[in-house]
Amino acid sequence: MTMLDDRQTAAPWPAAYPRGYAVVDVETTGLARDDRIISAAVYRLDARGDVEDHWYTLVNPERDPGPVWIHGLTSEVLEGAPLFPEVAAELSERLSGRVLVAHNAAFDWSMIAREYARAAVTAPVEQRLCTIALSKELRLPLPNHKLESLAAHFGVVQQRAHHALDDARVLAEAFRPSLHAAAGGGVRLPLLECRPLTEWYDSPVTPRAGYRPSQSQGGWRPSRKRPACPYPNPGRYESDKPLKQGMRVAFSGDTSVDRELLEDRAVEAGLHVATSVSRLTSLLVTNDPDSATSKTVKAKSFGTPILEESAFTHLLRDVAPAGTVSVPPQSPSSE
Repeated sequence: MTMLDDRQTAAPWPAAYPRGYAVVDVETTGLARDDRIISAAVYRLDARGDVEDHWYTLVNPERDPGPVWIHGLTSEVLEGAPLFPEVAAELSERLSGRVLVAHNAAFDWSMIAREYARAAVTAPVEQRLCTIALSKELRLPLPNHKLESLAAHFGVVQQRAHHALDDARVLAEAFRPSLHAAAGGGVRLPLLECRPLTEWYDSPVTPRAGYRPSQSQGGWRPSRKRPACPYPNPGRYESDKPLKQGMRVAFSGDTSVDRELLEDRAVEAGLHVATSVSRLTSLLVTNDPDSATSKTVKAKSFGTPILEESAFTHLLRDVAPAGTVSVPPQSPSSE
């Protein structure tokens, strides 16, 4: 697809496009269900992607700040920061009536929704747009799906990586030309529904070291039917090769990243999340491959590849587009 210059206005603006966007970035204490937001930034954009204003706040997580070497926010820095309930109203004002835009939007939305639920407030977000998904729709020639690669493609200079305000600025500047390219090319925006949490409870289970238990479907977040995967199943995962869009992935057991967040990431990368294991399953993700769960037993009986969560999330960063990876045909016994 040929990128359009922002100055080109030959094509009329799509009437179906949203009337405004909230480009969001949050820094957190970690990736799991019980982790907390420690800083948040929002750039409000109008219908055509022009910046209206921006906002940034620190948030006291009331716990250890996590990977300080990444985000640079120490306990001392966060000690005097407001609690999330104290900034929820202002954040709501900036999100209300807009599509939430983020790089790996499933993560940012999930963290925001949980904070609102803890504060007993409903998040005013109905739809989200992931810039990773949009870059795939536009077929941008990116070496990977990192924010820095998207920024470099559009000539946006990043000044402070992993600082919420600068990350949001960079994303806003990269989103505008992406939005214009989509509008000029008649591309349908990859909008996904957001279902805010209406209640929250902390898990009473004490997890084993290194893991946090994920809640079952319908526990802390409403279950929902996922859209059908638009890509054909290319077959089983092969070691030393990337994941490929359309692969059928199943999960079993506890995960350090919340299960539904992990599934959202897989779906937005173009994978098919399966609720069971069959001969068509491309791989099973589990942190306990020696367990006797029905999924692991079936996976071993079918010869289905099994990956640990850490390996899977690493591969999830660079999923190959459908049709770009040669996958040998499966033997008749594995069909």
